[in-house]
Amino acid sequence: MATILIIDDEESIRNLLREVLERANHRVLEARDGREGLTLYQQNKVDLVLMDILMPGTDGLEATLQLTKEYLDAKVIAMTGAQADRNFLDVAKLFGACRVFEKPFNLDQLIQAVNEELAK
Repeated sequence: MATILIIDDEESIRNLLREVLERANHRVLEARDGREGLTLYQQNKVDLVLMDILMPGTDGLEATLQLTKEYLDAKVIAMTGAQADRNFLDVAKLFGACRVFEKPFNLDQLIQAVNEELAK
């Protein structure tokens, strides 16, 4: 069982991901923004982070950069609904995200990516 931190300001996305990941026997932590997510990451042993890019306050780009700078083993999968601008996802990769997804994402593909990253 892995611990997965979902950082997303959309409650519906957090709920969907939590339900699917808990069904796969993972422990799930949730945060509404990057600042809350960074605190949870520091307080828990987290195996993988699912990070929304565009959030109020500390956004996903800033949080991804901080995580991957402070924790060299941090695994971040970045997601965004800003489909008109793929630059956000490219920047997330530059900041250390191991994978990126556009919303709405294919849930099966996202879960496959989660499993592959956890297996590394």
